[in-house]
Amino acid sequence: MKLVSTTALAKVLGVLPNELFADLLKAELVSKEDGTWVLTDKGKALGGDYKESKKYGKYVVWPEEMRLDSSSPASQETTEKSITATVIGKYFELSANKVNFIFSEIGWIDKGLKGWNITVQGKKQGGVQAENFRTGIPYVRWPESILKSKTLLETVSHVKGTAEIKLNSNDKEDTKAVGFREKFLAKHRSADGHFVRSKAEMLIDNWLYMAEIVHAYERKLPIEEDVYCDFYIPTGKVYIEYWGYENDQKYLARKEKKIDIYKKYGFNLIELNDEDVQNLDDLLPKMLLKYGVQAY
Repeated sequence: MKLVSTTALAKVLGVLPNELFADLLKAELVSKEDGTWVLTDKGKALGGDYKESKKYGKYVVWPEEMRLDSSSPASQETTEKSITATVIGKYFELSANKVNFIFSEIGWIDKGLKGWNITVQGKKQGGVQAENFRTGIPYVRWPESILKSKTLLETVSHVKGTAEIKLNSNDKEDTKAVGFREKFLAKHRSADGHFVRSKAEMLIDNWLYMAEIVHAYERKLPIEEDVYCDFYIPTGKVYIEYWGYENDQKYLARKEKKIDIYKKYGFNLIELNDEDVQNLDDLLPKMLLKYGVQAY
């Protein structure tokens, strides 16, 4: 039985070495310890072994005839084709760098010292952490089905300036959301030009602007449900909700449902009420610092 390196096996399989390393990692045939590829028990069971060379030192080798396909019990999860940010970028006519920043903005990856690291939300989308087998720089591979993700499609359309606002009258959640927006019109203009729906929201917006914190107003949450936050801070992936109208039962029911959604997806949430808004200078810097966002 001829044993070959992972790079040589990649040539046999007709894939890039990075792709094969990512598949081996996903199938739990190898792991990375102290910057070195190490065989797992599963990898050894499939015939994986080690070789030594003066030039490369100790490295992993595999049976030349080994295949990762649906018939392999250890790799049943690798059957769907995985793609990189480069491939996704070509599909959407964007650069790979822009794609990664989009994934970061919607909370699927985080920027590391070098490269990108997957988040809990990214794993839920089917993403798999990988790294360049030569440089060790981390990146994420995605299932090809990610190209049909509603959240990704909506975000890309906003980035490219092709998004359109549509109201589906058959969607109860959409109807409720628009009803709320019609009832409380955005007529208060903040210092940065945002039109917000209340004086309290204007004070929050102005505070963020004066603290030089980049933020969005009424951004849609990166989920399938049609839910909008009051404020979103990309740095730290922080959402801010101001809860007013505490005497309105319909509003309180909507509030409870919204909080449940934040908990469901594990989003970073800061909640403010009328009393908090009067003490933003004292409270908000501490709340933001919890998520790595520094004010002033």
